[in-house]
This record gives sequence, structure tokens and C-alpha cells, in this order.
Amino acid sequence: MSQTEKDRPWLIRTYAGHSTAKASNELYRGNLAKGQTGLSVAFDLPTQTGYDSDHVLARGEVGKVGVPVAHLGDMRTLFDQIPLEQMNTSMTINATAPWLLALYIAVAEEQGADVSKLQGTVQNDLIKEYLSRGTYICPPKPSLKMIGDVAEYCYKNVPKWNPMNVCSYHLQEAGATPEQELAFALATAIAVLDELKPRIPAEDFDTVCGRISFFVNAGIRFVTEMCKMRAFVDLWDEILESRYGVENPKLRRFRYGVQVNSLGLTEQQPENNVYRILIEMLAVTLSKKARARAVQLPAWNEALGLPRPWDQQWSMRMQQILAYETDLLEYGDLFDNNPAVDAKVEQLKDGARAELANLDSMGGAIAAIDYMKSRLVDSNAERLNRIEAGETTVVGVNKFTTTEPSPLMSADGGIMVVDPATEQEQIARLDDWRRTRDDAAVTAALARLREAAQKGQNVMEPSIAAAKAGVTTGEWAEEMRQVYGTYRGPTGVSASPSNKTEGLEDLRAAVDAVSDKLGRRLKFLVGKPGLDGHSNGAEQIAVRARDCGMDISYDGIRMTPEEIVEAAISEKAHVIGLSILSGSHLPLVQDVMDRLKSAGLTDVPVLVGGIIPDEDAKQLKAMGVARVYTPKDFELNAIMKDVVTIINPSLAAAE
Repeated sequence: MSQTEKDRPWLIRTYAGHSTAKASNELYRGNLAKGQTGLSVAFDLPTQTGYDSDHVLARGEVGKVGVPVAHLGDMRTLFDQIPLEQMNTSMTINATAPWLLALYIAVAEEQGADVSKLQGTVQNDLIKEYLSRGTYICPPKPSLKMIGDVAEYCYKNVPKWNPMNVCSYHLQEAGATPEQELAFALATAIAVLDELKPRIPAEDFDTVCGRISFFVNAGIRFVTEMCKMRAFVDLWDEILESRYGVENPKLRRFRYGVQVNSLGLTEQQPENNVYRILIEMLAVTLSKKARARAVQLPAWNEALGLPRPWDQQWSMRMQQILAYETDLLEYGDLFDNNPAVDAKVEQLKDGARAELANLDSMGGAIAAIDYMKSRLVDSNAERLNRIEAGETTVVGVNKFTTTEPSPLMSADGGIMVVDPATEQEQIARLDDWRRTRDDAAVTAALARLREAAQKGQNVMEPSIAAAKAGVTTGEWAEEMRQVYGTYRGPTGVSASPSNKTEGLEDLRAAVDAVSDKLGRRLKFLVGKPGLDGHSNGAEQIAVRARDCGMDISYDGIRMTPEEIVEAAISEKAHVIGLSILSGSHLPLVQDVMDRLKSAGLTDVPVLVGGIIPDEDAKQLKAMGVARVYTPKDFELNAIMKDVVTIINPSLAAAE
């Protein structure tokens, strides 16, 4: 291939956003100056779940895992001096996707942009939120309706925008096998296209199919992941041609962006993560047939906490070296007609087709949410079992664990820490915004939005009007809650113990013994305070505790500290386990501990798990927390033994 025929590089992004819109804007402009070619916006959990920064559930979460955007002013600040008509922006937003897109369009119009030229993506995939990430607001059917609202609006008004990014990324994070990842993601896309078909003129439906994009995960098993991407290409082409009659091959192309696996990043020897990230990137770039349209890479230290700008730059440079220094883009597909690759691709396609047929027999993705959730929990349990047993090697974790101190770890612990004052400053800005807006215009805009939702009309136009009137994220989402209701997702944790007994006999005997002394079955309450919806760890703790014979209480995500303490009282819990991965552990755990003290439950030990720096762990223990667990504590049986030991001091004395 000659130099003139060299392929264009993929869009180079970093997933970024933190603390405030102003600070995030500075980060974006800095990254663009360093050669980033697209933006990927991370929103904080209150924004993702439809709460304003001063809501009780937002406490401790503001600005932690992304940028807070409560109103048009925040969005305006976020993209200050960034011309949106020239930008390709990916917004990782789901339940509030119609609202955030409305704010984005309103800012673009303020800038004088031609809205029809806007390019980018809203993730807008609620089905995977029910299965793996938990930032849903409304039940599945109205959520599917709003996904369709966004897609229908974009088809008419923002034709270059991808109205949905079917996200299999978090399915793999939740434990999905490659076959499950393929099938569950494709079933989601089918559900959305079936929703859209009656809304779109038949002659334009092919074009709408061509705007559906995907967002995938690339794990460390390089060959399997590369073959998975080739299988995605074939299966999507097959579905669009056979199910929907799309004749134009260009409109059947599988278009996807990728963030490589964060699940496999290790707290132990975190410098090894650089190699993992590079290898995983190769899985989605080497095969031209299945090459990503956009790539964003995590940073080496994301298992420790929030990456610093330098850490993000390091990951960006990996992409640039591959795209601009190597000769990769000068050649055709390196894997065509490879018998090993072809065989693996066919195996994955067969497994995915079988799972798709199973989902179809249940009525499709919306009807099969509980089934898919339970399958992911089971698959994740099997994955963790293999790591614990040493059947799956994780370098620095269960093999080759001898290490030298890392010179990459600086005085700040190797991560960026969000200033605790950020939350109060954001709330003060929110109060100022409410005081200075036209309340009558806000009331009228909310009434129009409510009427559209009640009548089943498309909510995008009234959402844009509401954005311009000064409505806040929490106010928009509250209208959706009032009209469509709220949703509490399945936990995927069945009530009965597993039949798998390998390695659990001694633990079950210990649980039986301590339960006999307690006079009833040992009660373990697992809770997720705050808005963090990454429930994989909590689910696996609950599953293992159940399999050890404990009486488990786990009601899923998004619990307030008050609700957790009330559950501890009503359930008569012997021990409480709190799981928080959003970085909000200090204020949330302090709230729980204060409420336990007020309730006279200081004798109930509390365990905390999450991405917790050493200094924070010391503070948690000073609050009275009995044990702190981080990703390095991967042996679930050891945690179960701790639970028994904490409840039964005589066992500890005997040891």
C-alpha cells in the first residue's frame, strides 16, 4: 500500500471529567492541544442518575467520577472555547441522555453552530445499565421509549450524531463471556431497532440502522478479543441484512469505539498495567476488518484512584505511537484467511447465535433482563473462582508477586484527589443559578415536558426548551420519575446456596459453628450507599457469603446511609459490608457509622470495600471500621474467614 493510501487513524480520546465544569474544560483543552482528536466526557454519578448536586443521594459523589452538569450554565462552561461544530464528542450518559444531549444542543446553538453538522455520540444504552452499571432512572419500557426519542430526533435534526452507543463494555466488566457479550449487546441493538421501526419512514430506516454504533471492551486475552471483534462485524452485518433488509453494505458496517479493559487493571504492581493496556489496544486496532473507529485507554493507575493529567497523557501517547510511528495503517487486514482466527470467530458466532435465540424465545432483551443479570453474576463468579484457584494467572496478583517499590508513586499516592470543598462550591453555584433564572419560564417548560411524557410524545424538543429555560438535571429527571416511575434492578443473586462446594467445606463448618453460638444463622448485610452502581464486587461478596452458609441481605444499589442502618436494625444484622467504588467512601461511611452509633449498634462490625487509598483506609479505621478491602484483596474466602473471625473472637484467639 502506498503512502497516499494509508488509512486514517482512529479517533484518539481520553475518558475525562472531574470536580467542576471549569476544571474539566481546562483538562479538555489541554488534551486537545496534546493531539487528542475527540472528546469523551465522564459525568459524575448525580448527573448520570438524574439528581442535582444538593440532593441527599448526591452527598459525597459530586465531581468524583466525572464532571457535574446540573444546568445549561455548567454545560456552557464545560465547552468554553471549544467549537462544538468542529468537535467529535462522546458523552458517556444513559438515563439522562435526552437531557444532556438537549443541554449540548442548546450550547451549540448559543455558539452559532449548525446543529445538523454536530458529530458525536450519546451512549444512551439503558439495558446494560440494568445488567451491570446501575445508573438507570425509569423502568425498562419507558427507558426504551426515550432511547427511541433520542434516535428519532437525531435522525430528523442531527443526522451525523450517533444516537445510541450499544455498550458491551460493562457487560465484560460484570463478568460476561465473549459469547454473552456478543449476544447481550446485539439483543440490545435489536430491541432499539424494533422500537424505532414504526417511527421511521421505511425508505429511511436503513440510514437509521447505519447510525447505531457500539462501545466495546477489549480484555487481555488478545486472540479471543480480536476474534470477538471480527465476530461482531459478521453478526451485525447478518442481523441488518436478514432481519431488517438493509441492502447497502456501507450501512451494515459495524462501527464501534472502545475503552480497553479496566477490570483487569491491578492495584498490585500497577506499573504492569501499561503493558496490559497496550496489548488490549492491539486487539482492536491490528485487524483492519474489525478496527475501532475511536479508542480511549485507561491510565496505568486507575485501580488506585483518579488518574492525573500526566497519566492520561501517557495513555494517549500509546495510541499516537501506534498510529503515527508504526506502519500498521499502511496494510490491509493481517488476519484474513488465518485458519486459527477463522475457527475461533465461527465458534464465537455459533455461541452468540444460540444465546440470541434463547433471548428471542424469552421475548427479547427487555423481557430477559433478570435472566441476563443472573447469567452475568454466575459468569463473574466463575471468573473469580479461576483467579482464586490459580487457574487464571494474573501477574503480580496470584503469581510473580515479589516486587520492588514503584518510582511512579509520588507523594500524592500516584493519583489525583478531588478537593472536598468542590461539592459545596458546586452546590453554591447551583443555588446561584436557581436564584437568577426566570421561575415562570422554568415552570412552563417543565409543564410542557411533563405533558409530552404523559402523552407518549418525543421528549427531546421540550427537553431542549427546558434546558434553555434554566431547568436543572434533577428537575428534568424528576419529571421522568413522576411520569414513568422509578426502577430497582435485579441483583442477580439467588436466595439458595450454590451446589459448588470445592474449598468451602471448612468455611461452612465455621459459619455453622458461629451461627450455633449466636442462636441463629449469621446475618451478613451487604449495602451499597450512594450512587455508585458498579455492583460486581458486592454481588460476588453476597454470592460467596451465601455459598458459605451465611444469611445474606443484599437489596442492590443506591441505598442511603439511613436506609442501610434501618435495614441493619430490621434484619438484626451481625455484620455490615459496604461497597463503594466511586471514591465517596469517607463521607458515606462516616454517615453510616454516625447513624449506627445513634441507633446503639456500635457492636455491629462494619467492613468496607472499594478503590481506597492507604491514607483513606487509615481514616476509615479511625472511624471504627473493622476491615478495609481493596482490589488487591481478591481471595473471597479470606474475606469470608475474616467475617467469621470478627463475629467470633474465640476463633481469632485460637489461631
